[in-house]
Amino acid sequence: MSSSGSGSSSLPATTESMAEALEAKDPSTAISMLHQILNNPSSSPESLRIKEQAISHLSDLLTQEAHAEDLRLLLTQLRPFFSVIPKAKTAKIVRSVIDSVAKIPGTTALQISLCREMVQWTRSERRTFLRQRVEARLAALLMESGDFPEALTLLASLVKEVRRLDDKLLLVDIELLESKLQLSLRNVPKAKAALTAARTAANAIYVPPAQQGSIDLQSGILHAEEKDYKTAYSYFFEAFEALHALGDPRAVLGLKYMLLCKIMVGQADDVAGLIATKAGLLYVGEEVDAMKAVAEAHSKRSVRALEAAVEQFKGQLEGDPIVHRHLSGLYEALLEHNLCKLIEPFSRVEIAHVAEMIGLPLAQVETKLSQLILDKKFAGTLDQGAGCLVLFQEPAPDAIFHATLDAIANVAKVVDTLYLRSAHLLA
Repeated sequence: MSSSGSGSSSLPATTESMAEALEAKDPSTAISMLHQILNNPSSSPESLRIKEQAISHLSDLLTQEAHAEDLRLLLTQLRPFFSVIPKAKTAKIVRSVIDSVAKIPGTTALQISLCREMVQWTRSERRTFLRQRVEARLAALLMESGDFPEALTLLASLVKEVRRLDDKLLLVDIELLESKLQLSLRNVPKAKAALTAARTAANAIYVPPAQQGSIDLQSGILHAEEKDYKTAYSYFFEAFEALHALGDPRAVLGLKYMLLCKIMVGQADDVAGLIATKAGLLYVGEEVDAMKAVAEAHSKRSVRALEAAVEQFKGQLEGDPIVHRHLSGLYEALLEHNLCKLIEPFSRVEIAHVAEMIGLPLAQVETKLSQLILDKKFAGTLDQGAGCLVLFQEPAPDAIFHATLDAIANVAKVVDTLYLRSAHLLA
């Protein structure tokens, strides 16, 4: 505990003390006074109510001052208090304090440590409801930090336990989290199975709009993963509408992925119209500007413009694994289209000249050209000694081969028919 809360001095847990603490101009003074209110030994209903308020205000102040370690120690200090209040209120306070720590940047490791501590405490206190929720939060943090094996093990045991207890609302959260985790591991079939399980559980209960928005967002991501961009777009639209209505910051992701789908189906010209809508204008920022730059590069069919967009908006494009995966495919398609267009007028051309025209490194262009030849996108060969690409005329298909194959097939039918007839006569 920080020095402000480690002393044994206390203030009466009254409305007056609370008001005095909140009126303090210096945050450290207010924090110290709120700690002293919590140190008061009284457990009357009024005192407990005041202490709950004090915890809420103290969490807010510690978050504003970025005192993450003090928030962690606050939960340890509050354990005696938790023994005299209802379990539901304890769960609410614990989750609220963990949320407060999450608002402070760069605290993922601390959150993981805090969740582990709370899981141990809830096990010793036999608070199953709270433990399951803290474990779900821990699994999400482990996934975020890249510890996929532990997160997967934790989720597997949690799913079995929650299914047995039939807590549908928590089950939806856990199955959705498992779907995200499996997608991070590039296991799309298992990600789809987990999402289907989440939808099944969600259909049996009332699901809050924020959670429904999360389900739609994940559905869109999985459909986009299978190149079904039209269906993905409809899910992203549903997610965007729901999250926008709630004022949820994830709404911008729904819009971003909607724009991505439009680009991937070759409708980049629709991007500007979507951004210009009443709802779209509220989210104009780097995320939306990044997709706008990609759409412009796609409209121009320019690899160079796409590279410039990725360089300018690295965090929004390469930093988002979902967008990054699809842009890699888009980049390859644009590069292929541009190269085929550039070499079309030539029968023999220096590779260095092609690289200069497209504005890319020689080695990259040479590798891509050899790949296109192997994929039979055009007929040609690389003369590496001379550093040239030699293109051949596409040979006209010879009709005699097809005619010969048809004749052989017909003869085979005749032979089969004669064999069946002779067998029938002999019988």
